[in-house]
Amino acid sequence: MQPFFENIVLIYIMNILLFSWSALGANVGQFILSFSILILLHEFGHFITAKWFGCRVEKFYLFFDPWFSLWKKKIGETIYGLGWIPLGGYVKISGMIDESMDKEQMKQPPQPYEFRSKPAWQRLIIMLAGVILNLLLAFAIFAMMLFVWGEQKLPVANIQYGLAADSLALKVGIKDGDLITKVNGETLVYQDDLPKKMLLSEKVSLTVDRGGKDTVINFPPGFLKELTKNQLKNFVSIRMPNIVDTIDASKINYTSGELKKGDQIIAIDSISVPFYNDFIRAVKNFKNQAVTLTVLRNGADTAKVGVKLDENGKVGYGNNAYKLLNFEKKEYGFFEALPAGIKMGVTKLNEYIGGIKLLFTSKEHNVNDNLGSVISIGKTFGGVWDWERFWLMTGIFSIILAFMNVLPIPALDGGHALFTLIEMVTGRKPSDKFMEYAQMFGMILLLGLMAYALGLDIFRLFK
Repeated sequence: MQPFFENIVLIYIMNILLFSWSALGANVGQFILSFSILILLHEFGHFITAKWFGCRVEKFYLFFDPWFSLWKKKIGETIYGLGWIPLGGYVKISGMIDESMDKEQMKQPPQPYEFRSKPAWQRLIIMLAGVILNLLLAFAIFAMMLFVWGEQKLPVANIQYGLAADSLALKVGIKDGDLITKVNGETLVYQDDLPKKMLLSEKVSLTVDRGGKDTVINFPPGFLKELTKNQLKNFVSIRMPNIVDTIDASKINYTSGELKKGDQIIAIDSISVPFYNDFIRAVKNFKNQAVTLTVLRNGADTAKVGVKLDENGKVGYGNNAYKLLNFEKKEYGFFEALPAGIKMGVTKLNEYIGGIKLLFTSKEHNVNDNLGSVISIGKTFGGVWDWERFWLMTGIFSIILAFMNVLPIPALDGGHALFTLIEMVTGRKPSDKFMEYAQMFGMILLLGLMAYALGLDIFRLFK
């Protein structure tokens, strides 16, 4: 084996050792739980309406089951089962051309209990029931989130020390201490709204408060695309003092002195680091090295603490920056949360549709940068089990699932609904052969899109 290949093998071994397997487990677990909820409810919509209208439901499956099932049981006329591929689920309704492509059944004369024998309006309700339940689920999730946790936002006016500019922000002209007050001429009231106001625009102009004076920063062509591709990483964060809050004695390698809760780190060796972002930049140059930290203690005294940083430039303490932020929190009563949850769901849906439109109308938004598979979806859960974040992402995915399924693409609910609406208007029902070909085309299209998205994610991982 040549040295080059030996180095490649060593790199992969190191990546495996450094990989956060606990984060992977949290993401996978939350992804499976979230999508199980969404799939079960979506398919239950088809199932219950089919039953109401007298259709025979042959199968009700969570996850796909090619070749074998992890579990199955027949109750009445329906087989309930658990597949082994966690990418979806299905109900098989007698007399309906679906992903099972059961052509033999369609060759037989129509039976009263079959989907194809039912009036068009009943078939339309059956096809749209899953989408409707996904929307209702999203509204319910958002309402209960507001009821349980309330709504917490950070007013721009409450940001005391301005923003910390990372590499992309510095590149476009933003400086440490700047405060973004307007996006495209519209006042930015809450810092939380900055990402969507930028990413849902075709071009961006920021007004920043720099030392009490307004400065306008226009994103150059291509910068918004770069920002979107990086998902706002390396842009801005809230600038805060670096105050020690928690100390992990097992991780800190002292060479002299000792850190205490409440210490504010203001220098590393001879480098001034008045804020946490300054400290993070500085420690990158001192990995695996012994340094002297200058700390402000009790708000007045200074002390010197010697520590050796680890291979990642970490000291072994946690700061309390988040606790210092003056958030604005709104509590919701139960009945107050219901309309607020619906409003939140409609807002999320409009934002998603707006983002989809930009993929086709703006050069700054590239499909490849925004398309992802289950790998990208799993990462959105953040690598830790946080119930508030879990339900937020589940609500958002329920909105997305509803929108995607209602698209007029054969093999999706929207495709079947479109053909049914055409039948209701024209009085002519598409032939079974046409529906077979349409279903096959739609399946090929969707499987190709899924494979392409998975390929993009794998490429990003290696990159």
